[in-house]
Amino acid sequence: MKQLQIGIILGSTRQGRVSPQVANWVKGIADGRGDATYEIVDIAEFQLPFFGEGTGNEPGLVAWSKKLSSLDGFVFIVQEYNHSITGALKNALDSARTEWNNKAAGIVSYGSTGGARAAEHLRGILGELLVADVRAHPTFSIFADFENFQTFNPAELHVDKVNAMLDELIAWSGALKTLR
Repeated sequence: MKQLQIGIILGSTRQGRVSPQVANWVKGIADGRGDATYEIVDIAEFQLPFFGEGTGNEPGLVAWSKKLSSLDGFVFIVQEYNHSITGALKNALDSARTEWNNKAAGIVSYGSTGGARAAEHLRGILGELLVADVRAHPTFSIFADFENFQTFNPAELHVDKVNAMLDELIAWSGALKTLR
């Protein structure tokens, strides 16, 4: 049986973002497990138009649909902006529909309150897209897990939390694959 394909989705497109640091750290843990193929998916690279604008055949939309279709599950790297997810992530979620269906997702969040409010908003959106989000949820404090709010430096205890999330994600992604 082919290994599961898991996309680690960067939830921000802004200049100076720290989500690539978090994603690379998570991917390092994930790659060491050997239970799936993990890749970082940067929504900024797709240059998605605003949902509902354009023809729907823009190259970025076509590539986004193809990428999502190739994945069995997702890890969202979510930062909290104004108590929610970024507009770019919401647009990326809305820019596809059936490509999300019957897949699983884990959430890794960060912010002043660990990104918990953004993660809760994301859970509601994922439910509508028929994505089953797993319970285990690593959270990072912008005050404790980042140096000068810019350099990701998590405590060692977070490794167990990420592995717990990945355990659930792999189990659910495998089970949901039977529905597709």
